[in-house]
Amino acid sequence: MSSYSRRFILCAVPAALAGCGFSPAFAPGGAATRLQDNILLDEPQGREGFLFNSHFEDRLGRGVQGKYGLSYSITLDEDAIAIAEDNVITRFNLLGSVKYALRDMQSKAVLVSGQVDNFTSYSASGTTVATQAAQRDAEARLMIILADQIINKLTAEAGKLPA
Repeated sequence: MSSYSRRFILCAVPAALAGCGFSPAFAPGGAATRLQDNILLDEPQGREGFLFNSHFEDRLGRGVQGKYGLSYSITLDEDAIAIAEDNVITRFNLLGSVKYALRDMQSKAVLVSGQVDNFTSYSASGTTVATQAAQRDAEARLMIILADQIINKLTAEAGKLPA
């Protein structure tokens, strides 16, 4: 397929969907554009909070003077999922949960709230340094996943939010 054909297909899809009432959430005038640069996150607590905030702001922008505020609480847990014959743990699941509430900054009313859960895994079969690096990487991946889940939920609810 030539690059011209690919461009044509990509451009044709939104037009075809627009006929059925679909409009992209972040397109100009889309409901989710009110979220961009408009959500002030709570100050991060710990490394996981920093990673969560960093990815969230990469996706939706930094809402310093935002109309909305996002409060959240991150819970992490670790489960051994692979144990060798000599009783040494060789793999862990890192389980994450985030409870969140989006509120109107003026009225302080909670507009959207919920909880997201997910997990990542990492190997503990290498050296101590390799295991620590794998754990930190798993934590970073998990914060991206959880932030994306919340952004998706907020995007879905954006049309119901006050402008």
